[in-house]
Amino acid sequence: MDPFPSPTSSGELRGPRTCDCELALLPLRQLLLLQPDCFQLRGDRLAVLRPPRHQPAGGFPVLSDGALHHDGQRHCRLTGHLKRDVELTSHRDYKDFRETILSRPLVFFTNVRTKNYSSKEKTYAFIVNTRHPKIRRQIEHGMNTIISSVFGESYKLRFDFQEVVKSFFPPGSHLVTGEDLSFSYEFKSDALFDFFYWFGISKNTVAVTGKVLNLSNTSAEKKEIITMFLEKMSEPYVRLNSFSDRKFSVASRGRLISYKTKSYCYCFLIYYNSTPII
Repeated sequence: MDPFPSPTSSGELRGPRTCDCELALLPLRQLLLLQPDCFQLRGDRLAVLRPPRHQPAGGFPVLSDGALHHDGQRHCRLTGHLKRDVELTSHRDYKDFRETILSRPLVFFTNVRTKNYSSKEKTYAFIVNTRHPKIRRQIEHGMNTIISSVFGESYKLRFDFQEVVKSFFPPGSHLVTGEDLSFSYEFKSDALFDFFYWFGISKNTVAVTGKVLNLSNTSAEKKEIITMFLEKMSEPYVRLNSFSDRKFSVASRGRLISYKTKSYCYCFLIYYNSTPII
C-alpha cells in the first residue's frame, strides 16, 4: 500500500488560474527537475535563483534557516533564500516584509518519515499560495489583529504550517524537521517600557489551515501539467494594497504634497486603491 496520498488529478491543474490551490506539496527532487530556472542543486549547495528576465517579479521565495538534510543523506546549504525569522524596526520594513510574503507563493523544505518507510527520510517542498483568498485572509487577519492589540509596543507573530502538513500524511508519519514549516517576524519598537512584550503577551502564533494538493507524480503527461501549473503560479503579481498596511508616513506626506495636483491624486489612489476617492 502506498503511504503517500493520491496525486492530484490532471483536471485540478488544467485551469488557467492557480487561485484554487491553497497549499501544495511535492518531493524536492521533483521540484528541482520541474523548475530548473528557479532551483539548482550543485554538490552540497542548493541555490534559489533569481526569477528569469521575462518575469522579474516572479519566482518562488524560499524561507529557510539556510541548511537542509536532503532526503536524510546529504547536508546542503542554501543560497538566495529568505530568513524564516526576521526582525523589523520601521514601518517601511513592515510594508516591505508584508509585500514579500503576500506577492509570491512561499516555499518551505521539510523532511518526512512515513510509517512504512520509517528508516528513510524524504525532503519535500511545501508551497503556500498566499494569493489564495483563504490563505491570504488568515495571514492578513493575523497581522492586522496583533497590530490592533498593541499600542506602540514591540510584538512577535509566527505563522505555523506543521499541523496542516502533518494531517496530509498517513497516521504514524513523522515530520523530522517540522520546525522548518513556519516563519515569523518580530517588530521592535522604541517604546521605553515593553511590558506586554517582556511577559510574552504580545507574542502570537497563527496555525494556518487549508487544503493541500499532492503534486507528486511520475507520469510524463502529468509532469508537464504540473510544470505549467508551477510556472503559472510563479508569474509576477500586481498586488492591490489594502488600507491597513499602506498608511502614510510623515516623510511620504511631505513628498506627495510637493508634487503637482495631478500627480498627487495618482499617488493617493495607489495608497488607497481599495476605496478610491477621486
